[in-house]
Amino acid sequence: MAIQTPYVAVDGVIKIFEDERFKGIVLIERKHEPLGIALPGGFVEVGERVEDALVREMREETQLEVSIEKILGVYSDPRRDPRFHVVSVTFLCHASGTPKGGDDAKNAMIYRLEEIPWDRLLFDHAQILRDFLLGK
Repeated sequence: MAIQTPYVAVDGVIKIFEDERFKGIVLIERKHEPLGIALPGGFVEVGERVEDALVREMREETQLEVSIEKILGVYSDPRRDPRFHVVSVTFLCHASGTPKGGDDAKNAMIYRLEEIPWDRLLFDHAQILRDFLLGK
């Protein structure tokens, strides 16, 4: 019997600080389809802890070393990704420094909260960011 399950991914809401001052959050411009703006993230590899996958994916896509604060939520809408069913464990984390796009990220940029490009966000990342802003 073949078991079919969704793909497991991680996403990160990276809060950027300079000393004690909050500068904004990191969003990436995707290099591959679907194109647009997204939270940094990616798939959990077999044998990998989700926390380790989050740190690895953040490093690969933003060149930042993040510290995990907490899990923001688990997002599992079967329609969240047009390619296939993906379940994302989404973390709230923080870092300092300047992000640089790498791996699947064409660019990585810091956005002030009032500058989030809501109309360009992919997947269910607008819902994730609304949850973040509402403190859920």
